[in-house]
Amino acid sequence: MKKLLTTTALLFAAGLAQASELTIVREVDSNNYDPHKSTARAASEILFMLGDTLVSLAPDMQTVEPGIAESWEVSEDGKTYTFKLREDVTFCDGKALTAADVVYSMNRWIDPETKSPVAWRAGEVESVTAVDDYTVEYKLTAPFSELLYQLTQGFGTIIDQANVEALGPDFGISGFNGTGPYCWVEWTPRDKMILEKHEAYTWGAPFHANTGPASIDRITWQIVPEENTRTVAVITGQSQVTQYVPYIALEQLAASPGVEVVRSDLAFWTYFMGFKIDKDTVSDPAVRKAINLAVDQAAMSEDLFFGVVQPAYSYVSQEALDWNSSIDDKLLKFDPAEANRLLDEAGWVRGDDGVRSKDGVRLSPTAYVFAGSTWGKLSEAVQAYLLEIGVDMQIQAFDATVAWGKLATQEFDMFGMSFPYVSSGDALNLYFRSQNMPSPNRMNWDDPETDALLLAGATAISDEDRASAYGDVLEKVHDAAVWLPLYHEPMVIAQSSDLETIVPHNIYGSGLYKGLDLKFKE
Repeated sequence: MKKLLTTTALLFAAGLAQASELTIVREVDSNNYDPHKSTARAASEILFMLGDTLVSLAPDMQTVEPGIAESWEVSEDGKTYTFKLREDVTFCDGKALTAADVVYSMNRWIDPETKSPVAWRAGEVESVTAVDDYTVEYKLTAPFSELLYQLTQGFGTIIDQANVEALGPDFGISGFNGTGPYCWVEWTPRDKMILEKHEAYTWGAPFHANTGPASIDRITWQIVPEENTRTVAVITGQSQVTQYVPYIALEQLAASPGVEVVRSDLAFWTYFMGFKIDKDTVSDPAVRKAINLAVDQAAMSEDLFFGVVQPAYSYVSQEALDWNSSIDDKLLKFDPAEANRLLDEAGWVRGDDGVRSKDGVRLSPTAYVFAGSTWGKLSEAVQAYLLEIGVDMQIQAFDATVAWGKLATQEFDMFGMSFPYVSSGDALNLYFRSQNMPSPNRMNWDDPETDALLLAGATAISDEDRASAYGDVLEKVHDAAVWLPLYHEPMVIAQSSDLETIVPHNIYGSGLYKGLDLKFKE
């Protein structure tokens, strides 16, 4: 679907809908579908459908409900979790799931040899053991206040050891044997992923209207980088669902016969550009602060996204749990005169072409971004703002299948990223722990005090102690101008009105979650 589809394709798509099949269009693909090795939203979108987690997060983003664990108990010291598993869960190949599968999945997640960029989300694990075939004991060396939430994420997906060992490095690339409501059929990178209904699935979380099996027989996730093509696909029925809605087309979509637009503001999703703070140009705090002051986020939100998004000056939403309100008045906002003053004072001198340099170093940082319409517009807008203050940012865009690997290198000065979170601690632990270098801590923020504060926040028993620790980290990283925040984004889904109205799920930005409640109207 890289081009506008033909009339023949339209008729074919209509036939698919009648056969309880649907096409979902999205902007980018993932680098792989291994839950322990990808942090891409595109990976989570598929993994939630292919697999299950011990516990589930309700659409309110607060209530933890059963997953493949029907119940659990937590010790008084907060260090031991005992999960009682359902006894009716099977993988797509028909094999029964037992505690051994959970133990293998958790241990692989935290194994240093796995090199998972999100191993921290599992907590400081002492051991994960099978008490019997359907009981798992999960022991921590220290309390972790967000453990249950983290176990609802796609990274906690239970996987099949035999499948992992059979596929080796191709696990999550050529196949995936999961317990989810859908089963892997075929993945063509940068093109499409095809899933089919898991007929035996009946163990969806209680908050689902349908706990299984799924109502849709076959789902095709189609990559469509072009905004206009995605819009036309939904309007014409070539696609029945997308959460990659071009904001310029929202009114058009909402007014189109056969299309329904739904929105949720329950989750937090933030776009930003980060600085690799030990590189020649952006190692200078004055440069980082000047770049922040040079960009008009409010104008970008209106001009590029038609006021649907909220301009961001903070690294997490100021509505998020444990936000430090004492820094509200210190946030860097649009002030190009101050940006120029800072650069002049720091010795960055404009050349004949208007671009600044210092000690023979040209102020021309290289920014790595994802290919596609969203980051194309964003990075070009930032580039134009920066040129006004003498900063000649160079943009290199990469397809998502290779971008994650490029973003794990030391080859760039700036990078574009967006991410989901439900609290300040969730965001800060992801990006600012030194052990997360070079990815997802792509800034090379290596600060022992930050590490100590993050540990204090994660292991805090009281809300006050947790908020104090995370608040101190927020102040440190904002003072250092480690990022250029851009905007906070709501969840918006455009769907065919032939489908029952979708309740967006905001977990890791995966609006359709497990796809269990996707259903054509009768």
